[in-house]
Amino acid sequence: MKYPHLLILPLLLLFVSPSVYALRCGHELVDLDDYQEDVLTKCGEPESTNSHKEIRSSGNYAGGSRNLFYGNQHYPNSSVYYGNQQVIDIEVNVDEWIYDFGHRKFKQYLRFENGRLKEVKKLGRGD
Repeated sequence: MKYPHLLILPLLLLFVSPSVYALRCGHELVDLDDYQEDVLTKCGEPESTNSHKEIRSSGNYAGGSRNLFYGNQHYPNSSVYYGNQQVIDIEVNVDEWIYDFGHRKFKQYLRFENGRLKEVKKLGRGD
């Protein structure tokens, strides 16, 4: 092969990729599913916070299915579902934090659901 070093480069990028962790706070790493208290200990107080509750519906289907028959024709890949659907409303506590690490770095948006980190997004440059 003429350029074997080109194969090594993508492998090295995997090890330094920022997607391996959600956020770096100084020397500490914060990852998705971390608890709010752990993030607070690692990153300190956020610049701003917002809290609210969301109602989400979760449903399941209890019943069965039958293959379709029409006259003496059998349609094996088609089914008719019957039964009851149960829908449950679930209340989720949502906390949104914004960290500003200075003008040389991006602001970071963190979204917690029921005390666990679920999302990290980069915002514009800090102040």
